[in-house]
Amino acid sequence: MTLIQDLQAFSTLFISLAGIFGLIVGSFLNVVIHRLPKMMEREWRAQCEDLSGAERSKLEPYNLLIPRSACPHCSHQISALENIPVISFLFLRGKCNGCGAPISSRYPIVETVSGLLSAFAAWHFGFDIAGLSAIIFIWALIALTCIDLDTQLLPDDITMPLLWIGLFFNLSNAFTSLPNAVIGAIGGYLILWSVYWLFKLATGKEGMGYGDFKLLAAIGAWLGWQMLPLVILLSSVVGAVVGITLIVAVKHGRDIPIPFGPYLAGGGLIALFWGNQLTQSYLQLFAVS
Repeated sequence: MTLIQDLQAFSTLFISLAGIFGLIVGSFLNVVIHRLPKMMEREWRAQCEDLSGAERSKLEPYNLLIPRSACPHCSHQISALENIPVISFLFLRGKCNGCGAPISSRYPIVETVSGLLSAFAAWHFGFDIAGLSAIIFIWALIALTCIDLDTQLLPDDITMPLLWIGLFFNLSNAFTSLPNAVIGAIGGYLILWSVYWLFKLATGKEGMGYGDFKLLAAIGAWLGWQMLPLVILLSSVVGAVVGITLIVAVKHGRDIPIPFGPYLAGGGLIALFWGNQLTQSYLQLFAVS
């Protein structure tokens, strides 16, 4: 039997490989989360220098591959053995092997979440176009969630490819038909765009960023326009609960913005796995045929 036949015949093998690969990709997602905002900032500074006519600053190469990962405290370069997902963190007891400085717990959390969700997607959808594409969708949402939490940015470098990849997979009806996916992308963008302008006209303030429009457009491209109401409802409810909790319990200032991207991503994940069941339950609850 070929590997593909083995994966189709033995679901446990596919689930296990998806989980392991999810852990490995989770380690790379940590690099994306940390470096992509810095890469964007460098690009913005270069553009400002070009517009001002100033000579571009000479900087060392900095991208997702260069330079090698190193401790921010002592510049100790991370070896391959120190970069094994989750295991290295536990073996090092959460401390740098060079200087003993604490390593952020986000690294193993992102790796674990990536591995578990990848394995769950493999179990939920099986070894087919839906299962493989769902894993890619999950990885992108994890990266966007963490970047938005850190910087309140949703990079076009992730949201726009995510939109086009969703349309591509739905050429084969991975989650919905291509027309539904195209309408979902258009509708997702226009819904939040409309909310943005209504809020701005009413209050004179910006309630969200354009990255949120693009993220919902990408979710619509993956799941279809039918899932957009559910995604918006879920993300709004979770966002409201978390926001009120932060204000009341943590004394989070009302003037301090709370990123909406993580709630959209959470709503998209729930809709990915249980959207059809939730929609049917909702319709039955209100006796809509």
